[in-house]
Amino acid sequence: MTRFLSISFILFFIVGSLSAQEKEWTLKECIAYALENNISIKQSELNLEASKIDKIDAIGNFLPSINGNAQISQNTGASINPVTNTFETEIFTSATGGISAGLTVFDGLRNVRQLQRAKLNRLANQYSLDKMRDDIALFVANSYLQVLFNKETTKVLVFQNQITGEQLERTQQLVDAGSLPAGDILEIRATNADEKQRIIVAKNNVRISLIALAQTLLIKDYDNFQIADDEYNIIDDEMLNKSVYTIIDNAKEERNEVKLAEQNKAIAEKDVEIAKGAYLPTLNAFFQYNTRWSDNDFLNRSFTEQVYQNDGLGYGFQLSVPILNGFTTRNAVKRNKINVLRADYNLEQAKLDLESNVYQAYVDAQGSKEAYEASLVALESSSKANEYAQERFDVGLTNAFDFSQSKIRLQNTEIEAKRTKYDYIFKLKVLELYFGISPSELKF
Repeated sequence: MTRFLSISFILFFIVGSLSAQEKEWTLKECIAYALENNISIKQSELNLEASKIDKIDAIGNFLPSINGNAQISQNTGASINPVTNTFETEIFTSATGGISAGLTVFDGLRNVRQLQRAKLNRLANQYSLDKMRDDIALFVANSYLQVLFNKETTKVLVFQNQITGEQLERTQQLVDAGSLPAGDILEIRATNADEKQRIIVAKNNVRISLIALAQTLLIKDYDNFQIADDEYNIIDDEMLNKSVYTIIDNAKEERNEVKLAEQNKAIAEKDVEIAKGAYLPTLNAFFQYNTRWSDNDFLNRSFTEQVYQNDGLGYGFQLSVPILNGFTTRNAVKRNKINVLRADYNLEQAKLDLESNVYQAYVDAQGSKEAYEASLVALESSSKANEYAQERFDVGLTNAFDFSQSKIRLQNTEIEAKRTKYDYIFKLKVLELYFGISPSELKF
């Protein structure tokens, strides 16, 4: 019984290890993993966290500042006794201590506007993070579909080469029997060698694209990284039934690059208001409490008595009125006004770029659809032509060269059909993202 359990445990461990090594990543898993681990996204998340701290700093400006102080010293020679306030030449020890508090009552509303700016900056960083997520999701999807295309290409080439191998055997038999000239077998051998070379290149392309995808995901175990060989089809192409201007209008409302540019303009406008606050007076309230002690007290009071009897309070308001500061405030206002104009231009440029990108994506998607549909028609024609060439070759009505050319055309049309299919899928996803669909909600 013990031996059986031991063997079962070993088999379970081996199967578990093999399963872990042979994990196949789906597209959704790759996107989710990238959104969780991508370095650029993590950096954007840090910027968002930093903006949260900036907001807390701005809130802290409304709170009073409270500080305590204490000092103890031993004096020799002619020194002022802090208790008697007279010069003494004796050696004595003294101590002072106190607490002070300050509160900004009015500073030209700069504290208020600084808090408003912090909120705007936090929102801008959130839009920047969301945009980064969209970009990474799209990049991962493109890399994933490239791997699928390379795998499909390899499958097509391997399948066609299997047919070539069978044809090579039949042709060899016919040549040996004297039914076909020896030149036919040479042509098929050349075709077979060329196909094997194309298979090697295709497999290398699969490996290279897998490594590129793994690097995007920050996965270092290249040898065991594989994706699921799922069949991805065009699920929904209704996006192309929408007007391009409808997609553009929706993109301007939903896309984060426009929202980010709008927030940057709002931040620049808030900076102007903050700079203008320096023209106004600043009013601060203060409170101070101090006390002192000396071991050379002529009244011979105890430490506690001295602390209570030598204390003092101070409180009041301090008003600072700006009169002349070397044009610092005026120039700061002008610089920030320039930044507002720059941010406004950036916003307009962001809208123009978005409109151009959406229009280009729309045209690309339409072109990809037409190319995919055309490739299917070409594939059907090439398949029929190859079947006809096969039949003619089998009865000796065509030579090996013409038959090989027919097979090559079929291979190329099959590969082109796969390429246009995945290109069309990707172009549709680009259009859906521009329309405002979240990366997590994209359908594949």
